[in-house]
Amino acid sequence: MKVLAGDIGGTKTNLGIFEVSQNRVESLFELSNINEEFSSLEEIIEKFIQQGVKELGKESSILQFDHACFGVAGPVHNNYSQMTNLSWIIDGQKIKQQFNWQSVSLLNDMEANAWGISALDDNDFIVLNQGDAKPEHIRSNASIISAGTGLGEAGLFWDGTQHIPFASEGSHADFSPTSDKEYCLYQFLQKKYQGHVSWERIVSGMGLENLYQFLCLDNNAQTPDWLAQQMREGDTAAAISKAALEAKDELCEQALDWFVYFYAREAGNHALKIMSRGGVYLGGGIAPKIITRLQSRQFMQAFYNKGRMTNLLKAMPVKVIMNDKTALYGPAVYAHAMSKKT
Repeated sequence: MKVLAGDIGGTKTNLGIFEVSQNRVESLFELSNINEEFSSLEEIIEKFIQQGVKELGKESSILQFDHACFGVAGPVHNNYSQMTNLSWIIDGQKIKQQFNWQSVSLLNDMEANAWGISALDDNDFIVLNQGDAKPEHIRSNASIISAGTGLGEAGLFWDGTQHIPFASEGSHADFSPTSDKEYCLYQFLQKKYQGHVSWERIVSGMGLENLYQFLCLDNNAQTPDWLAQQMREGDTAAAISKAALEAKDELCEQALDWFVYFYAREAGNHALKIMSRGGVYLGGGIAPKIITRLQSRQFMQAFYNKGRMTNLLKAMPVKVIMNDKTALYGPAVYAHAMSKKT
């Protein structure tokens, strides 16, 4: 069955038509757009369909679908979402009526990512920790945490036969400093954001920028001209990460190391709260780009470091999702599932 799937992030929107059979997903036509060039998701859908007609032909069977699902970077309630890092309101019922489709579903983007895990193969993951592979542990809850433009978290509960994803806004919970330096970071961010400091302010693209800014201030250092130029010409977080990975700037390296440490800490926090014996998945756009840092001992040591719960964390499999289509596969799988109910 053909379905339309979408991944609507804070920066860009990816749409695709997929052929879905059970949990096997095949891409038929995809298009990516920068959100700031549009005023709504509906505009992007219109462009997507127009481009499909242009490239495939008006009568193409690929464009014949009746079910759609979109993963949205923000909380979803009653098929409606006000996005967190973008001033869009998305109404699934309104989209359904406008395009005359049989069903339109909205999912929190992390819930959508979680649905996509079932469509992946073993070679779509890099294993950071094998954990305990006992069947009774695998048939347990799992969690996913993804750093990108923002930070997303979701869970998967075991219903007796399969994992069922559920949404979370846990990334907006309070950041908790554990040292004097971290408390200084907390004060810096509290002043910058005028109050509440969440984990998303640290473990995300904006978080890496925040860590670097704090370290510059703490070390009374200026950003080198060559790095400042790269920041102006492109993505600031990407410039910091690239400089760190290429060992071109010491403060960038410190910022990335700190980022990895905090990523691991919050992944461990999330895993404990959900009791993720079934596995911990790292998704999003940042993890694959810094995979060498995540494979270092620093990440897993910070993940494990939960006092009396250390051995529990060591038993949890930890994997990085390397397939960047997961956020589209998930809505496709969900749309296919919803088609059976309409």
